[in-house]
Amino acid sequence: MAKRSYFTPLTVVVVILAGVTAWLYFDDGDSSGAQRPQAQVTIVGAPARVMEFRDTIEGLGTAQARESVNVMARVTQNVREIHFTDGQDVAEGDLLVVLSDREERARVQELEFRLAENRRQLNRLRELAQENAASRSMIDEQEVRVEQTAAELEVARSRLEELRIHAPFSGRLGLRQVSPGSLVRPGDVITTLDALDPIYVDFSVPEFYLPSLQQGQRVAAISAAYPDREFAGRITSLASRVDPITRSIQIRAAIANDNNELRPGMLLRVQLERRVDHTLMVPEAAVIPIRNEHFVYRINEDSRVEMVTVSVGRRQPGWVEITGGLEEGEQIVVEGVIRVRDGLPVNVVER
Repeated sequence: MAKRSYFTPLTVVVVILAGVTAWLYFDDGDSSGAQRPQAQVTIVGAPARVMEFRDTIEGLGTAQARESVNVMARVTQNVREIHFTDGQDVAEGDLLVVLSDREERARVQELEFRLAENRRQLNRLRELAQENAASRSMIDEQEVRVEQTAAELEVARSRLEELRIHAPFSGRLGLRQVSPGSLVRPGDVITTLDALDPIYVDFSVPEFYLPSLQQGQRVAAISAAYPDREFAGRITSLASRVDPITRSIQIRAAIANDNNELRPGMLLRVQLERRVDHTLMVPEAAVIPIRNEHFVYRINEDSRVEMVTVSVGRRQPGWVEITGGLEEGEQIVVEGVIRVRDGLPVNVVER
């Protein structure tokens, strides 16, 4: 029986691999007495700085004209003249519409003639009385006739004026709803009139904010029609009651509308400025939330990062208020936080 050999090709390969591994291990231990230096990571740093923080409340409101009215007739009559065009700006007292007034004008003219005659007769009686040719009773009767005719004339002129429709205040007219010859009745809308500058916006905020609200506070309104513009205004009045269902209070603000760009009925997003503070702020991207805590990477004098716990406060787009854990001017990592760890050296690029 032949003697069995223990040196097979597989055994030889295993022995060679084991030897190479041992050589690499011991060689590395002998040649590097110190730990390899850590490679620097390039990050973007910025200092924590004190910034202006505007504490605002946002709400949705509806634009309303400062003054608004539907122009209507007070009597039933046909339209004789129209003195305006659609969308025209008018001043207080401008004549808008004249209704058929032939009968009323004739009545006024008749009474004017009668009043003039009665006054002439009164003056004649007074002259005769000086010559004892007219009694006092005749003069008294004629004075009554003069006063009565003057009163009738005033009524006739008032009725004639009802057939002439004037602008009650300055503003912009809407669309014309009648034509010459149209029969209008009380309640029929001839056109609309709105005073647009300033324009009012009514909105509501929770009752929680009531102690910080007062007349004169600044507001900014944004409309979907003008997304890149802010219309500035101020609070003019607060409602005297809180809505018991929504627990909110109604606010009215006056918004400057010099070019009449805002119109009644528009939906406006309103930002109400409660107060302006100066507080320590850092970019939102620099704050790392872990469970119930927040951290930032601070850059020390040796250009190494260290993770520090911070207390955060209010937020605004892109920024976070820091109420503890950092001082003004301290450098922190604002970009590249996922590539660093505590104690790692960094190459800082200023933001």
